[in-house]
Amino acid sequence: MSALVNRRVISPVQNSPEVDDEGYIKHFYSSSESEEEEDHRRKFKIKIKPLAEDSAHCTVPSVDELKASIGNIALSPSPLVSCCSCCVVPMMLTASSARPFSPPVNSSSPPPFAPLARAESTSSISSTNSLSAATTPTVGCSRGPSPLTMGAQDTLPVAAAFTETVNAYFKGADPSKCVVKITGEMVLSFPAGITRHFANNPSPAILTFSITNYNRLEHVLPNPQLLCCDTTQPNASSKEFWVNMPNLMTHLKKVAEQKPQATYYNVDMLKYQVSTNGIQSTPLNLAVSWRCDSASTDLRIDYKYNSEAMTTPVALNNVQFLVPVDGGVTKVQAMLPPAAWNAEQQRILWKIPDISQKSDNGGVGSLLGRFQLTEGPSKPSPLAVQFTSEGSTLSGCDIELVGAGYRFSLVKRRFTAGKYLAEN
Repeated sequence: MSALVNRRVISPVQNSPEVDDEGYIKHFYSSSESEEEEDHRRKFKIKIKPLAEDSAHCTVPSVDELKASIGNIALSPSPLVSCCSCCVVPMMLTASSARPFSPPVNSSSPPPFAPLARAESTSSISSTNSLSAATTPTVGCSRGPSPLTMGAQDTLPVAAAFTETVNAYFKGADPSKCVVKITGEMVLSFPAGITRHFANNPSPAILTFSITNYNRLEHVLPNPQLLCCDTTQPNASSKEFWVNMPNLMTHLKKVAEQKPQATYYNVDMLKYQVSTNGIQSTPLNLAVSWRCDSASTDLRIDYKYNSEAMTTPVALNNVQFLVPVDGGVTKVQAMLPPAAWNAEQQRILWKIPDISQKSDNGGVGSLLGRFQLTEGPSKPSPLAVQFTSEGSTLSGCDIELVGAGYRFSLVKRRFTAGKYLAEN
């Protein structure tokens, strides 16, 4: 224990963080927040919006722009100077043998996927909605300070959430041309009542945690105001971090004064990029083919659920396939399965509630459309796909507490599609 204490004493982040008028720590890419602020969060430079059937301003960039945007996706901001210089690690993701794209067949949807279990009590986190991801804001209003009451021997409840975004570009049916980038973040959430506990216990136990499967990450940006790690640790399968408690207490106290009705406070701890292995790292493989002439266009989209991309196979929810079709479409002759055609915006949208191993043919299927034209031939456009998933990550990273004084009331894992594109 003395060695652990000494190690933390020399941590270079010992001063209280600089806080602005709104209660946010300055100079970090994303500050702590309460539930009232989550609707305004932007995790990365990528803005993810659901595909709305009646959206009036949906435009599709050029193919070159799409390829460049996927290839240039990076963590925001540029690498920071932090107390943890060891947080850039090489890719060590084991590759598995490539699989050919399976023949397409029609697919139906399984029953709705069960949500994560609720948190253990209102004194920690009120519900599974309490931790929001980059694209899932909390629904509801604050219910006042959390009723955290505890004795000297109790452990403090903390919740954690991993949120990852997969960006992919598919070219035809050639898996070697697939470009993939996966970014993620880990957020810790503290009940509002913890500020009263810290006020009565100014020297709390140091919050220490370990990130497992750390060797699957390419780059890691820890919060430079709050986190440090042991730079002497080798690049192993796990990495231990500890929190600068004076900075954390100062910040939470400031936020509590600014947002007295908030029931919990989210603090961004880590942002990271995941090492990938091409198309095998994509949860949904895609291939698009067009047959265009002056009078008609045939469109075919093949997809395949890829459980190997996930640590624990889970369903892809609210899957949407959006494709613009130009050439003066006058009639849609066939849409299998049924889809929504927007004549004003000249685009077709398929919606599938869920795709998983429980779907028909193990999640392998195809979408077909035939269009009559007056100004053909059509010019093939990129396909854009959206989905979300709860209960698993693509990196396989997890979190474990080290030492006493704290307990996890909830750990959430989710991922979502960012720029997920395919062309002919």
